[in-house]
Amino acid sequence: MASTSNVRLDSVPPETATNDDLNGQKLSIDLVGGPFAVIESDPGEPFSSISSILTHVYAGVFTTLTRKLGVKHLEIVELYDIEPWAVDHLHPYGLVFCFRWRKDTHRPAEFKDPAAEHVWFANQLSDDACASQAILNILFNCSNVNIGKDLSDFKEYTREMSPEMKGLAISNSSLIRNAHNSLARPADLRGADSALATTILDSVKKEKEKTNRGSNPPPNKRAKTKNPPTKNPEQGDEETYHFIGYVPAYCKVWELDGLKSGPLEVGDVTEKTEWMDVVRPALRMKMRKYGGGGDDGGNDIRFSLLAIVDDAYEKASDEWEYCKSERRQLERRLEEGWQKAVSCRLYSYHVDPSLLSAASNVFDGGGGQKFASDFASRRNDRDRDILYMDQDALRHAWEQCVNNAMKAKVAVGEEMAKAWRDHTDHVKRIHDYEPFFVKYLKFLKDEGLLSGLLAKK
Repeated sequence: MASTSNVRLDSVPPETATNDDLNGQKLSIDLVGGPFAVIESDPGEPFSSISSILTHVYAGVFTTLTRKLGVKHLEIVELYDIEPWAVDHLHPYGLVFCFRWRKDTHRPAEFKDPAAEHVWFANQLSDDACASQAILNILFNCSNVNIGKDLSDFKEYTREMSPEMKGLAISNSSLIRNAHNSLARPADLRGADSALATTILDSVKKEKEKTNRGSNPPPNKRAKTKNPPTKNPEQGDEETYHFIGYVPAYCKVWELDGLKSGPLEVGDVTEKTEWMDVVRPALRMKMRKYGGGGDDGGNDIRFSLLAIVDDAYEKASDEWEYCKSERRQLERRLEEGWQKAVSCRLYSYHVDPSLLSAASNVFDGGGGQKFASDFASRRNDRDRDILYMDQDALRHAWEQCVNNAMKAKVAVGEEMAKAWRDHTDHVKRIHDYEPFFVKYLKFLKDEGLLSGLLAKK
């Protein structure tokens, strides 16, 4: 989303409240709500162990979604294992877990934790919005992330609402729905509109039939009703996948499933316990329960796990800018002729000649923007340390600075390449190919080639 309105929803009448759409134009708040379209995912290849992820969702889609909603300094990445070596270094704020859904039951007592009253939780009321809903449920329970003004206002506005009303507020939010639907394919958008229109027309038709029949038909013409048999998702041809969230909040880890009545406590977090250590057993149990994997020999373990983490590009860019500033300060303190120390052997510590040549271009480029809030304080602390270094220590620090700058520059390049791939895939995904195929088939028919192709089939 290009921009959003700063108007609080509770500050103006509903019929005049507005926020900006993708083109910067004003849209009225949609009290009835529109459909959430299906967002296409990218299936991955199966892995072998129960802790591995078997159907990975394209994380770039959901990173784009958070940015369109105004969330800053975060990205969503795919995880291919839940072991500490694969997760803990990322320091995730929350996890989004996708699995093949089937109906599950919980005892009402499991949702009676007093701490759950402080957890922001919304029920899912739109079928195809479960991923967006899971991300919002997580972000609204993270106190140390920047979710932007619009989502902050939305969170505050809905804070005292029930889970059902929060879910309704999400469904009726033009901000959230437009950001979600901007990532869908045109065909899926048309399909969502068509499904909504069909549902409304069927409802109106049934209401008219009921009115025409009358409320009390004769006994001999009274229709016999029978509850339709419920279809087991496990036996159906269509696979239904569902997204839920895991987040630490109020000294506990919570499972946030929009289809449940409330947050479900996973475990306690203490000063000596990392929240990922608490959620790992719950994820393993979830995989075994819904996938049949593990020791029983099941191979239907198609899952996806996403983590909400700090933006890797911003971290790499900050490190690069930090090295640039450190290099300038070090070279101010170094004595004249330090770069020629290799040949004249004037000093006990000599600068690596390969780093001297690398330094000529490793510090070039970059946008110069600093993202971290503590960037200036880190630089001040480092500048103070540099003031007390002798010449040998300065040369060693300069070499280390060049090495760090090379790593940071490579990381920035990789993140830029990833962003370009994500953008390219996004353009391909949302491009409307249907007019091309319609036109192509029309030309085949006009040239008399279509009948022959159909006959071959």
